[in-house]
Amino acid sequence: MMAIANRESYAAAAEKLAADTATATAAQLAGTADEILSVARLLRGEPRLRRALTDPSRAGADRAGLVRSVLTGKVGATTVDALATLASGRWSAPGELLDATERLGVDTVLTAAGKADALADVEDELFRFGHVVSGNPQLAVTLGDPGAPVERRAKLVQDLLKGKAQAATVQLVLVALEGLGGRGFESSLTKLVELTAAKRDREVAYVTAAKVLTDAEEQRLATKLSGIYGRQVSLKVDVNPSIIGGLSVRVGSDLYDGTILRRLNEARQAFAK
Repeated sequence: MMAIANRESYAAAAEKLAADTATATAAQLAGTADEILSVARLLRGEPRLRRALTDPSRAGADRAGLVRSVLTGKVGATTVDALATLASGRWSAPGELLDATERLGVDTVLTAAGKADALADVEDELFRFGHVVSGNPQLAVTLGDPGAPVERRAKLVQDLLKGKAQAATVQLVLVALEGLGGRGFESSLTKLVELTAAKRDREVAYVTAAKVLTDAEEQRLATKLSGIYGRQVSLKVDVNPSIIGGLSVRVGSDLYDGTILRRLNEARQAFAK
């Protein structure tokens, strides 16, 4: 959770970027997002620069000027202006600026996907890729290894998703490789699914079922959850026969476990007393 000052600094940069890209095409926005994420990678590898850009003893205008001196000619003016605005704000720690830069890049990827009417596809593809990774221990270890070169892991991701996913999906999976906000790879993918859903003004419900749900069953469940949470809900369904029957549903920190497996375990515990 960002501190109040950090949130205000982020909001100012996001508003500046939104104003400057109001008429941009999806492709132009995707290019801007790529530039912002490239700057996030630069900041990750340059702790001295991060400290200089968040030094409270320097005026905001000086920090903005440093951004311009470093980035002008290397990325577009729109990116420079947004990141200069970001750096001119107040930050509680150098890492917060890095996280905010990365988040601004992710939000711009999602805005571009929204302009291309691809957000629903991106959300689904991120979830399905995360499901594939979690179901393959070797792949999970390979992609989640922070000691392995990012370039090698990125090449593997690109090979796996080539021709099978939106460009925005690939771009976001590459962000997850570096750990969104300091998270691990799989946790980053989960967060990106939720950010994509939020961009569509939806809540994410992770559902575990013993068998594949019919369209009608999914619709009834989505309608019920939408009534509870006051907004539309995206269901992410995982089939796991080991729960025997019933459903487990997680929305944020809320867990509704109506599985037969849970009831059997509770019965065993009761008999054991």
